[in-house]
Amino acid sequence: MDKKTPLYDTHVKYGGKIVSFGGFALPVQYESGIKQEHMAVRTACGLFDVSHMGEIIVSGPKAVDFLNYILTNDFTDLKVDQARYSPMCNEHGGTVDDLIVYKRGENDYFVVVNAGNRDSDFAWMVDHRIDGVELVNASEDWGQLALQGPKAEAILAKVADPALIPAGYYTANFDAEIKGIPCILSRTGYTGEDGFEIYMAADKAADIWEILIEAGKDDGLLPCGLGARDTLRMEAAMPLYGHDMNEDISPKVAGLGFAIKMDKPDFIGKAAIEAATPLKVRRVGIKVTGRGIIREECDVYRDGEKIGYITSGTFLPYLGGSYGMAIVNSDKREIGAAVQVDVRSRMVDAEMVKLPFYKREK
Repeated sequence: MDKKTPLYDTHVKYGGKIVSFGGFALPVQYESGIKQEHMAVRTACGLFDVSHMGEIIVSGPKAVDFLNYILTNDFTDLKVDQARYSPMCNEHGGTVDDLIVYKRGENDYFVVVNAGNRDSDFAWMVDHRIDGVELVNASEDWGQLALQGPKAEAILAKVADPALIPAGYYTANFDAEIKGIPCILSRTGYTGEDGFEIYMAADKAADIWEILIEAGKDDGLLPCGLGARDTLRMEAAMPLYGHDMNEDISPKVAGLGFAIKMDKPDFIGKAAIEAATPLKVRRVGIKVTGRGIIREECDVYRDGEKIGYITSGTFLPYLGGSYGMAIVNSDKREIGAAVQVDVRSRMVDAEMVKLPFYKREK
């Protein structure tokens, strides 16, 4: 039986088409449809329920040492109210999950993990816990909304004190309020646009949803579902756990080398990642030049030879074409080179292109 987020009844009220995702009943789209929701985020603003994500509290005098050991990024210099993205690897260098770490205070960290992994991530952390670290799985306590798009800040400023809105990307305010309701405001997102992820007590999520919908009604704000969340993150070439990376795909292969700090003394998976360098396979963008929609697990060919496979693929509304992310043999990876993608036994013409497909103008 799928779990329901605190906003389930709200989604039904707004005409959300409910599907199963990561063990949760969530809207894939609303009556406006995926394309319109996608375009709203690119041109105005969209509001997403992401309460299915997990929240884990890591605290204690050895908290930063623990995070530096279980995660590939380095948190030594992370300041209070800053956030940092990181993969979490297994001993073989594969990806257990990717997550965001916030520093709430001295020796106090708020870690946000993917929905389908929130229990397994917590178990992984408990198994690798060191003395001087306390772990709490607080996932049931929190609701989370994502307000994304070029008009997100203007809409938020109608209902929150502008002085409390974090100015820098990957910064947060843990003492913010929306219309008097305590919340965390974080300038982060998964769409390729400017925007905010907003955390609140689970029983206040529906109230804040309604406040934001009302505040954005004259600015083109639309409620958005999982479908648009997926097409938006794909345009921005943001990897999705379980697709573009998993326990057998290292974050380095998935293009996340920027979040792997090999100069740290040690972390789980470091030796395996070192041993796998140089990479035999790498991530690349695929743009369809023929006709057809490419999907996950479709094989990619170059000059008749299979060189890799699609990890995520679909039609991208803002760019107006079929695109995918692929993992291909490093020696066959060449930007601009023609390839073919096997879509249900039909070869579709495409080419290798740079990632991301879309980058917003700042």
